[in-house]
Order: sequence, then structure tokens, then C-alpha cells
Amino acid sequence: MSEPPSVPTSDRARYRSVFRPGLFAGQRVWVTGGGSGIGRCVAHELAALGAQVLISGRTQAKLDAVAAEITADGGQCSAIAFDIRDEDAVKASVAAVLAQGGPVSGLVNNAGGQFPAPLLAISKKGFDAVVANNLTGGFLMMRELFNQCMQRHGGSIVNMTADFRNGMPGMGHSGAARAGMSNLTMTAAFEWAHAGVRVNAVAPGWIASSGMDQYGGAMRSFIPRLREHVPMRRLGTEAEVSAAIVFLLSPAAAFINGVTLAIDGGAPLGSEVFPLGPEAKAPAFEGFHRAVLPEVLRPPSQER
Repeated sequence: MSEPPSVPTSDRARYRSVFRPGLFAGQRVWVTGGGSGIGRCVAHELAALGAQVLISGRTQAKLDAVAAEITADGGQCSAIAFDIRDEDAVKASVAAVLAQGGPVSGLVNNAGGQFPAPLLAISKKGFDAVVANNLTGGFLMMRELFNQCMQRHGGSIVNMTADFRNGMPGMGHSGAARAGMSNLTMTAAFEWAHAGVRVNAVAPGWIASSGMDQYGGAMRSFIPRLREHVPMRRLGTEAEVSAAIVFLLSPAAAFINGVTLAIDGGAPLGSEVFPLGPEAKAPAFEGFHRAVLPEVLRPPSQER
């Protein structure tokens, strides 16, 4: 990977984290799915807090672009491409990472993906693919990092789920996988606590992230109206999810184990019996200095 141009530290924009500088100094933290969206944001915040960040995904070019951003901002980041659904690739990649740089103290199991469809239209192949993306791959990453590293050195794992509190109509395959990841989180938290390993999860709701641009058809037309169904009358930001993940990785969460933290603005709460109130006064946390609004949420004049 080519070196990014040198930028004087005083001239660089900085991630505006609420956590103290140097919080993760000397620690290696692995973020899967770090080439875009929430994973990219988390990688930036961890690097800004002193972590040596490793990002992974399936596309080396996307990973290299994020690593270059982080390096240009003064952080440390390396990248490795492989498919978390491939057990042999996961084993080999974890072994290579540990051999090259030593223990990994944190894992953000962020990689995943799904497509909208009613249950009656989901094939077995499609169902299996989404479960592999959002559950099986995350399990493989957890298991291998525990077996090859954290069992001896301790650490913290934060898994990615989603807002499945009221089911996930239109994405039943993802809901099943995400609920499974939440349950897996509790099991691992219990089984691995003796080794000094904490395992928690986050469950984001509707977040203004690049993943929204992957949807087409009716789903795409509905996305700009999602805010109308949130009591806070807005979508969440990538930085708001990242801050929760960083907290769960941090020493401040040392006695938090096996929880799934909802980050959804209260969207699953309430009912039509008690309608939403007027426009809420709930400003967003905009800590990510490189955040980009998804195209689907931009006014027509700003779309590329």
C-alpha cells in the first residue's frame, strides 16, 4: 500500500471522541467489516484513541483506502482481506495476524449484511448466506481469537446485532441471525469469563450509514421516511454506535458482560395508541470528522 501524503499534525482534522486520549494506547484491536460504514467509523475512533487497529473485509482496495485515511489522520492501521464465512481462511488469517504483530486485545465483530425480502420469498441459499454473514462468520472470528490468543491474554469482544426486539418483518433471515448472535454473546460471556474475556453486543437501529445505499426498490424509497417512526425524529449516526462500542471495549465496562445494548432511539417502543409527539429536540452526536451522509438521505440536488 502506498504511503499517504504527509500532513502536519496541527492541520489534521481529528475524530472528536468523548473518551480520553490514549485510552487504547499499546493495544491491538481488530474491526471486521472495517472497509465502510460503522466499521470504518469504529476503526477511526479506536485509532484516534491510540489503538493499533487492524481492519478486515473481503475487498482489499476498500480496506486500504480506510487504512490510508487513518494513517493520514495520524493513527496506526493495517488491513487484511479474507472471507469470515470461510473457516480455513479465518484460522489462517488469525494465525498470521498474531504471528506478525502479537496479541489482539479487542475484537469488534462488525462484518455482516443482508437483503430485504418477505419470508415467503427467501430461498434456502439466501437464508444460509445471511446467517453465514451475520452469525456463523462472527462465531468463527470469536472462536479463533479466543483459542489462539485471548484464552491466554484476555480481552474484550463486541458483537454486532441489530434491532430485532419486535422481530424483523421483511428481513426475517437477518433477524434470526442477529438474535442468534445476541444469544451467542451471552453464552461466550459466561464460558470465557474465567479467561478474562468479556463479550457484549450492540444492536443498532436505523443508522445513517453507507449500508443504506445498498438497498433498492421499495426499501430505498422508504429509507428517507424512517425518521418518522423514531421518537427522537431522526436517524442515528455512525459515531453514536462507535461510542457505545468503544465504551464496551474500555476499562469502564470491566463489569459488563453478556449484554446487548440497543442503540435505536427508542424506535421499537410505543404503539399507535400513543402517537409520536412533535419534532423532538434531540441533537445527534457528530464525532466522526470523515462521516459522509448516505446518498439515499441526500436532497436530490446533492446526489451524485
